[in-house]
Amino acid sequence: MGSMLTYFLGNPDDDVVDPKLGLTNKEKRIVRETWAVLRANSVKVGVDIMISYFKRFPQHHRAFPPFKDIPADDLLDNKKFHAHCQGIMSTLNDAIDALDDIDLVDAILHTTGKRHGRRGQGRQEFIDLKGVVMDALRGTFGSKFTTEVEVAWDKAIDALFSKIFEGEDMI
Repeated sequence: MGSMLTYFLGNPDDDVVDPKLGLTNKEKRIVRETWAVLRANSVKVGVDIMISYFKRFPQHHRAFPPFKDIPADDLLDNKKFHAHCQGIMSTLNDAIDALDDIDLVDAILHTTGKRHGRRGQGRQEFIDLKGVVMDALRGTFGSKFTTEVEVAWDKAIDALFSKIFEGEDMI
């Protein structure tokens, strides 16, 4: 019965804001539920996002030494690239799963920040990636990518990327 009331009336905790991430409980739930759709085919989604990223920002493609000399379209069948994309998706999976445990989110994403900072990658690369991810979400969900879903993802990406930026003094 409680779940039926929640369905019609909403959860009273939906509007509670996590002070460390800036997301409401409802926004966290939206992010988790929509991410579950992408997670079901994570390698393909990761490959599609990264190829779109490389095409839109060829200067960032060059920052990936194992792939910098391979045209973006040729990466579609490159298993080493698929493995790299799966690693990216796994990190996102872990961070999204941990949205209620900020210390775990910090541990996951600070490591990512350190790794990227050592390679000379900075904030701009992530800022550019955000637009590509948002476009992928729009393309996947179409009309179901409502303003509410977009706001939740916009805030979530900003919160997660801020944790990456804390991991290393990124340029």
